[in-house]
Amino acid sequence: MNNAILNHVSIRKFKNEPISKETLDTVLEGAIRASNTGNMQWYSIVVTTELALKQKLRKECHFNQAMIEEAPVVLTFCADLNRFNKWCKLNNTEPGYDNFLSFYTASIDATIAAQNACIAAESLGLGICYLGTTNYTAPKIIEILNLPKDVFPVTTVVLGYPDETPTKTDRLLLEAVVHDEVYCDYCDEDIEALYAEKENMEFYKELVKINGTNSLAQIFTEKRYSKQNNVAFSKTLLDEIKKQGFMNQE
Repeated sequence: MNNAILNHVSIRKFKNEPISKETLDTVLEGAIRASNTGNMQWYSIVVTTELALKQKLRKECHFNQAMIEEAPVVLTFCADLNRFNKWCKLNNTEPGYDNFLSFYTASIDATIAAQNACIAAESLGLGICYLGTTNYTAPKIIEILNLPKDVFPVTTVVLGYPDETPTKTDRLLLEAVVHDEVYCDYCDEDIEALYAEKENMEFYKELVKINGTNSLAQIFTEKRYSKQNNVAFSKTLLDEIKKQGFMNQE
């Protein structure tokens, strides 16, 4: 199996070293070879290398994370019905893709393309990091990147040569996520056993102590991804998705 997959780590510190056009094109070629629905390629990739634009994205969209500015390349993967819709209309047929299914499909295709790009990049010695902040600041990203109607940012990836060597992040064991033949639901004893290793890591024990919670699970539900924030951001996201022309069809 490709070592780029098994040895993946998120890189947040990058060398001040540009990525050659040839290398970047190889990464992007890997992205567009990704599987997609009906070979329609309902996605686009915005490549940002200009410092002033990266600084704007950093401050206004990605919670002022330094890696946005330091990485030589920022890739924003977008669900894109705009291009395909225009092609359909030019060929005298009316597209019917202003609905949830089409947005969902385009988002999946954009994500698969992003992962292909990441695997290609890591196989070439580059480092990557996905930015979940895209989900929280989509309206501002749309404005800054001049995304037209029927285009929506799905995820962002920073790309560059690593200036750090972090250890691999823990993952749940196969038996926690793989189900044979059909889904087998978890009993309480299963959950306790599957999460025991994670909960007993010194790193997470210290995290619980620092956050003043009684468990690691509480950090996720009360500190990192609270229901209140999830509901608020969900409303903003859904409103912007509709504003961009998706999910308007009754």
